[in-house]
Amino acid sequence: MMDWTDSLCRQFHRKLSRQALLYTEMVTSAALVRGNARHLLDHAPEEHPLALQLGGSHPAELAQAARMGQDAGFAEVNLNVGCPSDRVQSGCFGAVLMKTPALVGDICAAMAATAPEAEITVKCRLGVDDQDPAQALPALLDAVQAAGVRRVIVHARKAWLQGLSPKDNREIPPLDHDLALSMKAAFPKLHISANGGIDSLEAAEAMLERGFDGVMIGRAAYHAPLRILGAADRRLFGDASAGDADPVGVGRAMRPVIAGHLARGGRLVGVTRHMLGLFAGQPGARAWRRALSEAPNGGLDAYDAALGQMTERLAA
Repeated sequence: MMDWTDSLCRQFHRKLSRQALLYTEMVTSAALVRGNARHLLDHAPEEHPLALQLGGSHPAELAQAARMGQDAGFAEVNLNVGCPSDRVQSGCFGAVLMKTPALVGDICAAMAATAPEAEITVKCRLGVDDQDPAQALPALLDAVQAAGVRRVIVHARKAWLQGLSPKDNREIPPLDHDLALSMKAAFPKLHISANGGIDSLEAAEAMLERGFDGVMIGRAAYHAPLRILGAADRRLFGDASAGDADPVGVGRAMRPVIAGHLARGGRLVGVTRHMLGLFAGQPGARAWRRALSEAPNGGLDAYDAALGQMTERLAA
């Protein structure tokens, strides 16, 4: 979700769900430690619960980055062992780390020792390239559990580091949630969440009913946020007091966020690009997307006009 789940996106998603755990886009340890890009840790207090997602392969550097995340207020620091992009491979981190479970264990141990107040978690694949997932996945889980990790998210596909694009790696390798779920018996102390191919609350509920401890939804929640996040508190978290999010109400609640962003010199599109799917499945959704896309440099008046049109359409 690099370049997607920035702070403005997360503030929008938090208007839809009070309880869903949100993740930052992946931040490299090199950018924080060697590039001094501390601004990548910036976030608004209302974004919590929020986890920092790190990428890297050097234990000492990742430990320092984890400490920076802890000091910035993140209660969870997640190590990405699942991203298959060329950009990530060239830095020898992400999914390629599935090949070196001992190194991943060393990284997690170093992070936990240096950032003791933050929970260290891992997101991984079933394996990469010609690895046998039935061997690669438990090898990784064994290593991270020995390092003190108690929560893992498993994207239930292999990643092919050569020959498939990142998009293809999200769609072509077959899903094997059965293998991921079997790890519950092999590692009963681990909290294991399912990821991959889950594009609705119904699918999420089915995964929880099968025995997974949690569910992670990425791009589907981004593209249809109301359909997934808008009812998550009631359906997934059992919050009887939580009504499903009202898209117009969410749109209005975002107005101060947009105003603040514009006041800091930002462009309207910096916020609204994350909100194109707010009315997905509703009458006028296409007009909403068009109105926001045609006014990337507009101000609050352009946003208010687009939201006003949607309010009228839904009230008709």
